[in-house]
Amino acid sequence: METVISSLSSALVLSSMYILVSLGFALLLSIMGILNFAHGAIYMVAGYICYQFSVELGLNQWISLILSVVIVGLFGLFLEKFCFRPFLKDWFRAVVMTIAVTLIIETTVNVTVGVYTRQLPLFIPGVFKAGAISVSAERILTFIAGGVLLLLLTWFIRKAKMGQQMLAIAQNSEGAAFQGIDINRVSAIACVMGCALAAIAGCLMGALFQLSPYAGDSMLLKAIQIVILSGIGSFGGIVFAGLIIGFIDAILPLLTSGAITQTVGVGIIIVLLLVRPQGFFGREV
Repeated sequence: METVISSLSSALVLSSMYILVSLGFALLLSIMGILNFAHGAIYMVAGYICYQFSVELGLNQWISLILSVVIVGLFGLFLEKFCFRPFLKDWFRAVVMTIAVTLIIETTVNVTVGVYTRQLPLFIPGVFKAGAISVSAERILTFIAGGVLLLLLTWFIRKAKMGQQMLAIAQNSEGAAFQGIDINRVSAIACVMGCALAAIAGCLMGALFQLSPYAGDSMLLKAIQIVILSGIGSFGGIVFAGLIIGFIDAILPLLTSGAITQTVGVGIIIVLLLVRPQGFFGREV
């Protein structure tokens, strides 16, 4: 029973973080039409920034998280204006730019911090116990934070005026422009939100797992898998796809090797694209 509870908690934690990162990735893809391959590096560097503030400078852990999110969000504003906006009509150059940003971030971390892994202190130490069930408080925090942020983002996209404008641009950017929507402004806000979501996930996951200069590569792969499974343009489907990938990554390693677990995730995507090219809920990729 203890193993089952631990596996379920791991699955929920992974799923919530996968969903947060994937939503940020999907925002840029749907609104700007950009495959942001730097999204994983942004997730990674946020964890390192939080580590520098909390461990190296001795700041409060929560203040360090907030500062990391703010810094990475402002970096997203810089990316949108100077790295993405000039190449909106040139998809290939935009992809090359995101790869260049990834290399710059990873190399900078390698040079300044080194290749040695780091780990953030727990935001909430301790273990929650209920009878024979025991789950670390950090995992509960991570899951709750992911769930709350997901609900807030869902409300924002469905109810807030800016969220409605994002949906309009994702459905038809030219039509949205004719309706008077400032596409550049909405794109900038979407980029800030996407980077901020990745930053929160990077800080929270940095307390559960080790940080490394290339930790974002695996998270980027998960985000791409989830967006493909959900379908391009489907934000709701990301939740469903994130739960699938999260449970696969948490449960399968108990039954087989990690390499086979990764293969199963990729295999599911291949089969889905053969049967349903538009993913679960979106349009064709």
